[in-house]
Amino acid sequence: MIRPSQRREMAETAVARRGISIALSCRTFGLSETCYRYSPKLRPENEEIADLLIGLTASRRSWGFGLCFLYLRNIRGYGWNHKRVYRIYRDLELNLRIRPRKRLKRDKPDELAVPDAPNQVWSMDFMADRLEDGRAFKLLNVLAVTAA
Repeated sequence: MIRPSQRREMAETAVARRGISIALSCRTFGLSETCYRYSPKLRPENEEIADLLIGLTASRRSWGFGLCFLYLRNIRGYGWNHKRVYRIYRDLELNLRIRPRKRLKRDKPDELAVPDAPNQVWSMDFMADRLEDGRAFKLLNVLAVTAA
């Protein structure tokens, strides 16, 4: 899936390198001409938001976007929209990496003991199945292991 901003960049490079018209490049990349000509109005507040987010994530490494936004909104008192703050958070690539879980190291299990006499080791297991007409039945299997 190609975002409109990426399509606009491809259309701009086609116009610059190939010398084709804007209309043709927009049709080729499935982009409207208004989207091609649009330039976002960057506000100076965005830089302030970016600086605050960078400072927060540097000082509090375990905080994700939610805690950063709540801190800016409730404690610092800024009234910025969460969508705007999240857009800047994503652009700065501050998303937390998900750490893989630590695996427990387990010792090798002991070898199974071989019984010396009959009826020394017993084993039980439940089983369940369905008949062809849909009725269910359950079984309890009991095994007595004899000496080898």
